[in-house]
Amino acid sequence: MNQATPRAGARYVLYWAQMNRRVESNHALLHAVETANRHKLPVLVYEAITYRYPYANNRHHTFLLEGVPETAKRLAKLGIGYVFYLERGPDDPRDVLYRLAAHAHMVVTDDYPTFVARRHNASVPAKIGIPYHAVDSSCIVPMSLMEKREWAAYTIRPKIHRLLPQYLRPAHPVHAAIPYTEPVPDFHTTVTTENIAELVASCEIDHSVKPSTTFRGGRIAAERTLQRFLQDRLRRYAQERNDPAAHATSDLSPYLHYGHVSALEIALSAKAYAAEHKLVADEFLEELIVRRELAFNYARFSDPPDTFGQLPNWALQTMAKHKADSRDPCYTREQFEAAHTHDPLWNATQKEMLLRGKVHGYYRMYWGKKIIEWSATHEEALHTMVYLHDRYAVDGRDPNTYTNILWCFGLHDRPWQERPIFGTLRFMSYEGMRRKTAVDSYIKEIDYLERTGKDLFTLR
Repeated sequence: MNQATPRAGARYVLYWAQMNRRVESNHALLHAVETANRHKLPVLVYEAITYRYPYANNRHHTFLLEGVPETAKRLAKLGIGYVFYLERGPDDPRDVLYRLAAHAHMVVTDDYPTFVARRHNASVPAKIGIPYHAVDSSCIVPMSLMEKREWAAYTIRPKIHRLLPQYLRPAHPVHAAIPYTEPVPDFHTTVTTENIAELVASCEIDHSVKPSTTFRGGRIAAERTLQRFLQDRLRRYAQERNDPAAHATSDLSPYLHYGHVSALEIALSAKAYAAEHKLVADEFLEELIVRRELAFNYARFSDPPDTFGQLPNWALQTMAKHKADSRDPCYTREQFEAAHTHDPLWNATQKEMLLRGKVHGYYRMYWGKKIIEWSATHEEALHTMVYLHDRYAVDGRDPNTYTNILWCFGLHDRPWQERPIFGTLRFMSYEGMRRKTAVDSYIKEIDYLERTGKDLFTLR
């Protein structure tokens, strides 16, 4: 990401884990280790959480912190150094990365097309004074191999399938030849399972958004979620994935977003389990690889990725044509946020966002379409969707987030029958949801979760 030369007499190679916060199946960490081994240096991993990221709150902070103790444990076992820094407020140092880089041979980090990593990877390389390498360990086929923006799944699919044999392979095991032995710096924050709540409370963030009722962060939780999917849900995925009450999806999106698990290891595990148990995993792999990497491709070539600027012309034109259409009912962002609409299904999806921090993908389509129908303008609808995901979703602020939101406005879709407000954007109805899914079961499930704070589906 720059033209700097490595530092002579460096003490280590520094890996800055911005998005892929794990040890296993992490090509950025592997690149740092392989570089360090060539130069007979140890590796130091730096991970941080700041109070300054947009919509910083208890939910996001807790999920991230829950992964730290296991990361520290696994890195120590490999002889790799680890510094974790929790920046709590404006009086805390903001130059910790540069302090660590001052003694590094080079910096390795994550290639990621959204959120803070995108901004850091644009601004930091010129200031660092040593080589700055960004490695894609989020996709299976590296994003950079797609040289232009793809406009639909059917255009990117053959390109991905052509490259998959080269990349759908297990990552090499991590072997650090030189152990890291330096003392822990003063700014390191020790995180344990017992002190996470205290650490979160000490940060100047939004404390009104509580941790997810359902999803715990970290590598161990990610591994358990993957195993549950393979053993209980993969066989049902193709037939039942679009019915939220069936709980047939993987629920791995929060762990993919925060980097506690990789798409590569999920794909390899699904393929192996399907082969062993004579199952078909094609539908799941299509979503995990083709559809997800289409979203990364969109985000990589869209700046910013959360506006109408990259929509197809037909979608922009049809929204302009129906800009003045009457909306009845018409809700404010505050009413949407509080789940105060006339529609019990929509209210349940929003309550799922508020409580679990994640909405089933099929119902999220309905959730988004109704925000369009009940907002004063298309632009206001977009801002509401982005705000609610950024603030509440543990799988939000992700390429998939912005792609799925903008799909509601025609991205990666086609024109449909014309109707008020939507024009030729795809429409979804409450009656259609009732025909296709167990709406009543879902509403009862979310109502129970809201009343008791207990999530029945986790017991399955």
